[in-house]
Amino acid sequence: MRKPIVAGNWKMNGNLFRAKALAGEIVRGLSVNPVRECEVVLLPTFVHLTTAKRLASGTDIAIGSQDLDERNEGAVTGGISASILKDAGCSFALCGHSERRTLFAENDNQVASKFAAAIDAGLIPILCLGETLAERERGKTADVVFAQLDAVVQRVGFKGFSRAVLAYEPIWAIGTGQSATPEQVEEVHASLRERLAKGSSEVAESIRILYGGSVRVDNALRLFANENVDGGLIGGAALDSESFLKICHKADATVC
Repeated sequence: MRKPIVAGNWKMNGNLFRAKALAGEIVRGLSVNPVRECEVVLLPTFVHLTTAKRLASGTDIAIGSQDLDERNEGAVTGGISASILKDAGCSFALCGHSERRTLFAENDNQVASKFAAAIDAGLIPILCLGETLAERERGKTADVVFAQLDAVVQRVGFKGFSRAVLAYEPIWAIGTGQSATPEQVEEVHASLRERLAKGSSEVAESIRILYGGSVRVDNALRLFANENVDGGLIGGAALDSESFLKICHKADATVC
């Protein structure tokens, strides 16, 4: 059985005071009322990584980055490599979030390079895949997410996904309050698993596929109850400790 993950993406929000408060509230909440089968990951801003790591020390809460540079070192002003993130205490790294693809024009090849860099440094990459509303309305969802997935497969092979995580995040559902239906999510997740099975049935069966896109307390259980949904990549609700903790327990309830 695959262990669900709930990853909280804080994006570019908060300051040091808020980062300490939010991480502390989550740590205390899980100490008082722990999850038993759900893996919890916090994805703070780069400058708050070590703060979150320190507060989560001694717990099962993992820390991850929202992005990374595909290069390992060199004259890359402002770049943060996978090895630097590892030094900062990260276990996970997002690759190819739709906001990176849109705002920073990251293409599939660059995302594949970041994914490979994360693996090489011993990080667990969370590969984000998703379509726009226009692409969904044209019936192109599968074409889009398969192309995004295949670009990484071509770089690292199917075995490169043995320690990776996927996150389906339809762009039209991110931050809009309009979540995909459980049926829509299950269809895409099942198709991604089938795609991976063409190269490795073992990877296809074991890889965890998260859903991200307006996951809230009121819809989390319905989404996570799907056979091929293994937790969530949480945005807005991750900035409220009470909501985030409830979502963690919703994911836990699908296993316990």
